[in-house]
Amino acid sequence: MRRMVLQAGADQDGFRAAIRQLAAAGIPPAEVAWDAGGTPDLFGEEAAAPAPHLALPRAVAELIELVLCHRDPARHALLHTLVWRVLQGERALLEVQSDPLVHRLEMMRKSVRRDLHKMHAFLRFRRVGDDTAGERYVAWFEPEHHILEATADFFVTRFRGVAWSILTPLGSLHWDKVALTQGPAATRADAPDSDAFEAGWLGYYESTFNPARVNPTAMRAEMPKKYWRHMPEAAAIPELIHSAPARVREMIARQAMPPVKRDPARAVAAMARQAPETLAALNQLIAASAPLVPGAIRAVLGEGPEGAPIAFVGEQPGDQEDLQGRCFVGPAGQMLDQALADSGIARGSAYLTNAVKHFKFEQRGKRRIHQSPTAGEVKHYRWWLMKELSFVQPKIVVALGATAALALAGSPVAVTRQRGARRLGEWDAVVTTHPSYLLRLPDETARRQAYEAFVADLRLALSLAACDG
Repeated sequence: MRRMVLQAGADQDGFRAAIRQLAAAGIPPAEVAWDAGGTPDLFGEEAAAPAPHLALPRAVAELIELVLCHRDPARHALLHTLVWRVLQGERALLEVQSDPLVHRLEMMRKSVRRDLHKMHAFLRFRRVGDDTAGERYVAWFEPEHHILEATADFFVTRFRGVAWSILTPLGSLHWDKVALTQGPAATRADAPDSDAFEAGWLGYYESTFNPARVNPTAMRAEMPKKYWRHMPEAAAIPELIHSAPARVREMIARQAMPPVKRDPARAVAAMARQAPETLAALNQLIAASAPLVPGAIRAVLGEGPEGAPIAFVGEQPGDQEDLQGRCFVGPAGQMLDQALADSGIARGSAYLTNAVKHFKFEQRGKRRIHQSPTAGEVKHYRWWLMKELSFVQPKIVVALGATAALALAGSPVAVTRQRGARRLGEWDAVVTTHPSYLLRLPDETARRQAYEAFVADLRLALSLAACDG
């Protein structure tokens, strides 16, 4: 029996090295005992000779990366069995969902993904230090799995401009605005209990609580109680739920007249009369507005510098944009980032926004499924978009898809027939597809061709902006 010793945690590099050694030596899973939590010594002197890389299907490699984060001590043996069977000729093994091994690994992968999502959504930073010592933010979180290293890039990207630490019982991360380092495990006592901002945030949270729409079952499904201890606002939830019936009765008693049916046109006209004089004032107005279709967490504002030469207008925020409060951070946003890089456009130099400011969706179980906005909903938000672009004053506006083109032109635009440079309303524009369209193409060849055409459109916008300048 061969004993393979790996470091505690995910130890991605250690497992890859071990599995290459085992494959090169032709050692089957039944002859290997895995031990995660020691000091690796792969085959002693044999470890000095690195084994060749394995030619595994991409789907297998991606599954391994996530399953290694799982806390199940059997994960290494299960993954070794998977690799062994693939190398023995079962290249399409992951497509056999009825296979017990595949089913178990898929359940483990889903569990790790849920844990990553919960950490992204429910981790809360608290400020420590002062102006003399330097501002720093510290958060405490208790993940179910070994996801600390896997989630590092998310927090570095999201909070690149501040120094922070994330403490967990399994390890810690520390970012000094330049470099990321990993540290030892911590305890809850190592993290602050509160900060000066927290009292104000709790007051805001309690003031926005709607007792008439409270649904504890749905709330616990999305935010299980085990995560409440990470979130300062969770301390107010039990009392808010307890007092909800009485607050509803008070609301009914205060109702002086029957409710007036909402008129979107009058609402837009009322907002126009407020005439915000700056982009910041406009954003405050958008952020304070209720979504036309209820359900969205927040209005997702545009981002980028005023005076940006190019502005990108998408359709509406998606699930991740609604959760994170930033536009183009989900799968379509990642596709757009790649195309921006390939076309020579720095994301930070462009302005990114959406025609519709709130996420419209249909709830299916725990998932929120995107729903396209209607022409009437696009019209409702059009005043905001026009005012927003008037503050930014881009030289070229890129309409990402038919909804964006409709919002800019004020009338329907056929993207396939009117693709390219043209005038949309008062703006010089480039009409192209939305990056989510590329993600939906099932054929690799068609996807590659569509991506190349998309990048060409972005390069056209860049050249037009340069010529205009």
